[in-house]
Amino acid sequence: MTRSTLLSTRLLLVCAAIGVATGIVGGIAGVVTPVVLAAAPFAYGLVLGAHVLPGIIAQEVLRRPMVALIAHLMAALVASAFNPAWIGRFLGTALLFGAIQEGVAALTRYRAWGAWRFFISAVIIGALVAVVVFFVADLGKLAPWAQIAYLAISVLGPVIWTALGLGIGASLRRAGVAARA
Repeated sequence: MTRSTLLSTRLLLVCAAIGVATGIVGGIAGVVTPVVLAAAPFAYGLVLGAHVLPGIIAQEVLRRPMVALIAHLMAALVASAFNPAWIGRFLGTALLFGAIQEGVAALTRYRAWGAWRFFISAVIIGALVAVVVFFVADLGKLAPWAQIAYLAISVLGPVIWTALGLGIGASLRRAGVAARA
């Protein structure tokens, strides 16, 4: 009888596949970031929200500890191929978002996989990013309507991407990707 390991080869390969696919999305988000920041900085939360995908999809498909963090790190490496100068940003975002998603899952002892749990992590990520970017990017100089739009979009961006990620993850799970992973 073979022993089941916490991180089987199959599980790592599924995380890698998710990481590659979502890393491409993250790389594209990285490419459009300077344009969005120059043209419509209040919409940045929608672009940054794309980086929640690796962990959401991995957790929805595999429902195991550490998969969000692994998928995020793989996605960050792929995204950095689009803009190698931003590897630190991609890795930092991966660690932060992955840790938040793993933390919320750990609080439920990796037993609650309802959509509500994923949306809690999305709101936490959105709120944290909204506050940090608001001060770092000096968005206080924007018109009041743009500041309000920025805060709303920063929280809603990860929520919207989470809903998309849950749909993708559920489809992959139904297709059998999670079988014996």
